[in-house]
Amino acid sequence: MNMINFIDEKTYELIIKLMSNGMTNFMLFMSHLGSAITLIILTIGFILLLKNKINSKSIAINLILVFILNRILKFIIARPRPEVLRIVEEKGYSFPSGHSMVATGFYGFLIYLVYKNIKNKKIKYPLIVMLSVLILLIGISRIYLGAHYATDVIGGWIIGIVYLAFFIKYAYKKMIKKSKKIF
Repeated sequence: MNMINFIDEKTYELIIKLMSNGMTNFMLFMSHLGSAITLIILTIGFILLLKNKINSKSIAINLILVFILNRILKFIIARPRPEVLRIVEEKGYSFPSGHSMVATGFYGFLIYLVYKNIKNKKIKYPLIVMLSVLILLIGISRIYLGAHYATDVIGGWIIGIVYLAFFIKYAYKKMIKKSKKIF
């Protein structure tokens, strides 16, 4: 048995032991926090509420880019979805997990903005921890609900982190520099 199958099977064995109605409802809620509709609504909220328009614009561009990258990777890799559990029915390919990758890119960028912009440590660090736990729980929910293999989620997290590093270094910092030249 190869390592990927081993990780996927052992994860399912653990999840089956944890299954209950309450846990299923919790995982459905967590999964919803990584859904396209939730992230679009949050992005619109940031655009309307944030005073820093560079940050709100960056949040929207980030969401669009990470989503497009995920779709491209799914199409190239074309891994079928798991046949196990299937609490939710999903269409399309399995790797990398879109919820995991996009949540890592989206909420990870929020973590970066919180770290850079919030000075009050009593607000900053609890927010960072909360957003980090949210990213983890969104990914775990996708395995629990049978939408993805564990390795789809792990791959989504890893690709999301790499994407986020490139986005911050090249796209976001370029937008900041460009905005400073305008004023």
